[in-house]
Amino acid sequence: MIHRKLNSIEPMPQKAGVGVSMQMLLSLAEVPNFAMRCFTIDAGGFMPHHTNTVEHEQYVLSGRASVKCGDEIFEAVAGDILFIPAGVAHSYETMGEEAYVFLCLIPKGEDCIEMVGC
Repeated sequence: MIHRKLNSIEPMPQKAGVGVSMQMLLSLAEVPNFAMRCFTIDAGGFMPHHTNTVEHEQYVLSGRASVKCGDEIFEAVAGDILFIPAGVAHSYETMGEEAYVFLCLIPKGEDCIEMVGC
């Protein structure tokens, strides 16, 4: 069993985007099937258009963001659940004065990230 507090996990700034950090809540080195991460995109920040080789299951904890996924653009807010299929280009741009914070689960497997031109 693993039990820890969110505030005990150091946020790691991410190279892609502006104002993006990630906390590794449960890594694939610790658990057998899904890694659990918590992403924060600061107000005024964004994560650029990119693809991943693994799917993403996400739950929005706070804030608002304009999310582009494939050809669809929508506003994601606290309480929303998102599924990003493997290989589908997606991006996030915060809206308002609050950070956009979401849990993101990914399955075991190599996750190659590729930036996509707009």
